[in-house]
Amino acid sequence: MAIKKARGALAAGGQGLVLALAGWIGSVTLFSLTTVSIALIPAGVGVFTTPPALTLLRAHVNRRRLLAAQWSKVRIPARYRPFPKDVRTGVTGQVERCSLMLKDPATWRDMRWLLADMTAGAAVAILAPALILEGLFGLLLAAGLWKPIVEASGTYWYTFLPVDSGDTARLAALLGLVWLIVALHVNPRLVRAHFRLAGAVLTPGREEQLEQRIDRLTETRHDALDTSAAELRRIERDLHDGAQARLVAMGMNLGTIEALIEKDPAQAKELISKARESSAEALTELRDLVRGIHPPVLAERGLGDAVRALALRLPVPAEVAVELSGRPDAPVESAAYFAVSEALTNAVKHAGAERVWVDITYSDGALRISVTDNGKGGAVVGAGSGLSGVERRLGTFDGVLAVSSPAGGPTMVTMEIPCELF
Repeated sequence: MAIKKARGALAAGGQGLVLALAGWIGSVTLFSLTTVSIALIPAGVGVFTTPPALTLLRAHVNRRRLLAAQWSKVRIPARYRPFPKDVRTGVTGQVERCSLMLKDPATWRDMRWLLADMTAGAAVAILAPALILEGLFGLLLAAGLWKPIVEASGTYWYTFLPVDSGDTARLAALLGLVWLIVALHVNPRLVRAHFRLAGAVLTPGREEQLEQRIDRLTETRHDALDTSAAELRRIERDLHDGAQARLVAMGMNLGTIEALIEKDPAQAKELISKARESSAEALTELRDLVRGIHPPVLAERGLGDAVRALALRLPVPAEVAVELSGRPDAPVESAAYFAVSEALTNAVKHAGAERVWVDITYSDGALRISVTDNGKGGAVVGAGSGLSGVERRLGTFDGVLAVSSPAGGPTMVTMEIPCELF
């Protein structure tokens, strides 16, 4: 238990250092670039520089959202207004894009967050590594480091303790141990407090949330209807081109067999064999079609076993970890299953992954799924992307999708669906 706590404190210390540096370097740089770019809009230059600057800003904020979920299980919603599908190209389109981004309230929340991140956020985060370093420095003073320091500059103040002799150095060591003990207990909380501060700044107000939720539900309703219609067309096409065609051919073969059964028994026997093969192929296609609509293993054994069955069919090694105390509603379970299926397909087909990891957990009223691969990276959510279909499918249940996929990999696709387990 103590070792686990020490590892957690050390990990939180490293995380705090990363977050503080990201605030002091990344947030300060982005705030300066974005502010200058917006100020140059009246001169005309800012119209072309502001959209890329705000895109970088959103990527920076989304990265912090992903870290919040991974490191402290803090969910920070992303509420950016989508661009209309008819945004024009060229100079006119650039002006329109700049205007749309500046009118989005989320843009100004991101700007406020930059200010908070480079000040209070970084200050809270740096406390985690500072406690560890301060504690270790107290031990080093007692180990003999106090002598050259005192000889060079006289009395050294360690926190609030004056160190000028071996006795005071040993007191400094005791104080250092106190700081290390404090770090064991508060470091993970400091990192979590950093993310909660970010969430407080980035989360929209209640009225705006309601407005966005109405827009989101309207959009996802249309997407659900379109997806349902497309699914019905796919089923009809698969039946017409597959099983139906085979059954028609089998019926014609049976008619021929009936005519030949007495005249040419050998040929009739050969046609019977072909009819048997056609019936087996038709049955296989029907089973595949049913599995594509709602896999039997999903209905019978739940999401965990259904995903494990998916992993077994992959051409690369896959590890599946499931921690669920019950089952969500069937529609949520089905959406999660097909979302995982799409993510696994992308990992094998497009990322060239050699290994895949799937983690399925439930906490804080939400089903959380992460699919990680060691492929080449570069996955994006956009028009024509399989992940955009996953995002629409999850959006029907007010779910969210986050993708971290730097060039060279690894890729992590994180999905979260609010639901209850039964």
